[in-house]
Amino acid sequence: MRVERVLLVCSGNTCRSPMAAALLRALWRRADPGWDLQVDSAGIGAFPGLPAAPNAVAAMKARGIDLSGHRSQAVTDLEGYDLVLGMTRAHRDALRTRFPALAGRIFTLAEYAGVGGDLSDPFGGPLQAYEETAKALEEQLQAVVERIRREGSAAQ
Repeated sequence: MRVERVLLVCSGNTCRSPMAAALLRALWRRADPGWDLQVDSAGIGAFPGLPAAPNAVAAMKARGIDLSGHRSQAVTDLEGYDLVLGMTRAHRDALRTRFPALAGRIFTLAEYAGVGGDLSDPFGGPLQAYEETAKALEEQLQAVVERIRREGSAAQ
């Protein structure tokens, strides 16, 4: 199946998922696969309208990505998304319970990347924790880009 819309999900949509969405957009542009990929982020327990955490903004700025305009949003609907990636098994399981008809599109980021496990939340931690999260995201998202390209090309 060709993936054209991806939603990245964490808890509050101020750290992991906005960082992941920004990184996925950047990696996708660099890969230049020949089709557009719409990437959004949301949080299971997000309060709408909050900015990204300052250390998330700093970690992304170090990578040439501007996250300063991000505003949090809650997960409301998954219709229209080809792929939904939670940061933890708890996110994945909550989404599969809430949207059982779409369970086949919902994974953890790590499992879709082929590595398994959960991505810990750096919320409230030092910049170093956000840098470690960003590094893990980059590694896993590169594998996601390769998988989407491979599977999307095969489906054409």
